[in-house]
Amino acid sequence: MKIYTKTGDDGHTGLIGGTRVWKNNPRIEAYGTVDELNAHIGTLWVLSIPDDVRGFLQHIQFQLFTIGSNLATDQETTALKAASIVEEADIEQLETEIDRMDTELPALRYFVLPGGTPATAHAHVCRTITRRAERRVLDLQQEGLAVEPLIVKYLNRLSDYFFTLSRYLSIKEGVKEFYWKHDK
Repeated sequence: MKIYTKTGDDGHTGLIGGTRVWKNNPRIEAYGTVDELNAHIGTLWVLSIPDDVRGFLQHIQFQLFTIGSNLATDQETTALKAASIVEEADIEQLETEIDRMDTELPALRYFVLPGGTPATAHAHVCRTITRRAERRVLDLQQEGLAVEPLIVKYLNRLSDYFFTLSRYLSIKEGVKEFYWKHDK
């Protein structure tokens, strides 16, 4: 099977279910941003991070494929497959991991400036792309398109995870956090 089909040469692509849409359709923007996030997690995965984090990042990548397949399904014509459904337990896993890392962090009193090490900086990149993915999914909701509510909740929590991860990696690598303090 060839990787190229030539069916998208006119600027259209197919949703799960066969519906053809423009490649800049809001649904494509949403799952494309989730895919972009997944690629950035892959970059974070190859940086210097603890093994426990590496394993959980791979779990998140699997979850993002679940979300991507959900968003790529034309739910007006096609039923979601079980493998495309986000569950409350998926969000609870994120919360458990956030809480685990948070026990090792100092109390937060200021905004944290992104940076520190390549891994901590890239965790912030993942956080901001997660927020963009969340906004793209909300665009779908606001247009009246079918979106599973737990996807928004998962992405919201995932952004919290990446923020906490950036702080956790700073602590693990012995790197000082820098904070925004305005002079006014």
